[in-house]
Amino acid sequence: MSAPANDVGSQTARASRGTPESPYAWRRLFAALVLSGIGGVGMWSVIVALPAVQAEFGVARSAASLPYTMTMICFGVGSIIMGRLSDRFGILGPAMGGALGLGLGYAVASQATSLVHFALAQGLLVGVASSFAFGPLVADTSLWFTRNRGKAVAVIASGSYLAGTVWPPVVQHFIETVGWRRTYLGIAVFCVVTMVPLALVLRRRSPLIETASTSTGFGARSSRPLGMSPGALQVILVVAGVSCCVAMSMPQVHIVAYCNDLGHGTAQGAKMLALMLGFGVVSRLASGWICDQIGGRLTLLIGSGLQALALVLFLPFQSLGALYVVSALFGLFQGGIVPAYAVIVREFFPPEEAGIRVSIVLMATVFGMALGGWISGVIYDLTGSYQTAFLNGILWNLLNLGIAVGLLRRPARPIEQLL
Repeated sequence: MSAPANDVGSQTARASRGTPESPYAWRRLFAALVLSGIGGVGMWSVIVALPAVQAEFGVARSAASLPYTMTMICFGVGSIIMGRLSDRFGILGPAMGGALGLGLGYAVASQATSLVHFALAQGLLVGVASSFAFGPLVADTSLWFTRNRGKAVAVIASGSYLAGTVWPPVVQHFIETVGWRRTYLGIAVFCVVTMVPLALVLRRRSPLIETASTSTGFGARSSRPLGMSPGALQVILVVAGVSCCVAMSMPQVHIVAYCNDLGHGTAQGAKMLALMLGFGVVSRLASGWICDQIGGRLTLLIGSGLQALALVLFLPFQSLGALYVVSALFGLFQGGIVPAYAVIVREFFPPEEAGIRVSIVLMATVFGMALGGWISGVIYDLTGSYQTAFLNGILWNLLNLGIAVGLLRRPARPIEQLL
């Protein structure tokens, strides 16, 4: 009789280590958050290094911005590739590839002999390698939680903000101390040494994937999520992701320049940006709890409406104190929008498609940030003021708000209820 009891005990132990909501799932979430925070260096280091790289290669500011553009484009494309690999083989492969790719990318970039060489290393190696740390990692984390999915997604989605808070001052310090080339070499070593062990924590695959692969799931796969085809819902979420982040980019990308134009100085603008990101973390964590209570669609609607309100507040209030308050409100209002997309995907698409579908939507948000930052700059060049750029952001936000209302009005059962 002892053997069966032991078998039951071992099965229980294995289940406790590999089921949604288990202690292992929470430890995995913490490891993924740290991994995301470290891997997010790819999006921020190039911004900090821009002046030093420009000075060394003797190019114009527009040319020196090419590495950032390359990084963001390759980050977006890479996230789709990494998401697909995660669906097929699990997140371990993309995480290990990302860690080693970042090490190789920063090492190659540190030896660049021209701006083109540097930009290619930043994009094709650093940009692609770091892409696993956003969409694919968010999607994988969502597979380990059911009751607390919103909280978990919000925590892991905060990794990009965490990276944006920690990495820039660290990179800037070492560039000033030892130069950008040695700083890049140091980042290469640090990424490999820290990220490889963290990636090994993520080697297990979610039991939700195993359940989906062993069950027929015909009802789930042939269903029409929210009364439309899966492709149509995917396209709508992509448009929503672009529109919300075009609007979001106006304050985030241009707040420093805006403050300088108003006579408050760039230092005050930088502090406002940090304030936005800090409150954005608070917002993302709070929105996770809200998602678990009311679902992703209603959370998206609330976040989109509040972001529109914050954008409107930037128009009449231009004093230093008022801008600090509005910047804090903007960070507090907008942080929950992006995690809501991941929750919606997990609510209405099969779990074995989470990696690719979440990555596509989050890639759209990255492109929206890049597009919005550029459009706002063009509008400023044409008008000599940021007021029209804010109005442009509000119009894009209204498009996102309309999509959120349309999604909420469509009755449907979440995918788990169809399995």
